Amino acid sequence: MPKFVIERAIANIGGASTSDLQAISQKSCGVLRELGPEVQWVHSYVTGDKVYCVYNAADEAMVREHARRGGFPADSVARVMATIDPTTAEA
Repeated sequence: MPKFVIERAIANIGGASTSDLQAISQKSCGVLRELGPEVQWVHSYVTGDKVYCVYNAADEAMVREHARRGGFPADSVARVMATIDPTTAEA
């Protein structure tokens, strides 16, 4: 299944409480259950004013539908073409 990185601009999200982040996560998981296995949330990185999410999905449309149903911004959706890390240098 293709992997996507989603950029979500959310003002002051880095200052969100644990309970706020939990509520957002619960909303996301509820929408994922509705959409079925063609879209899966892997994890997210929360920064000051943005959230960067990693999803596995059949296509970009599924990622955007998740955002629409959940009321989440999806300012940028990019398909991951390759993954590299320090071990890549050793090849």
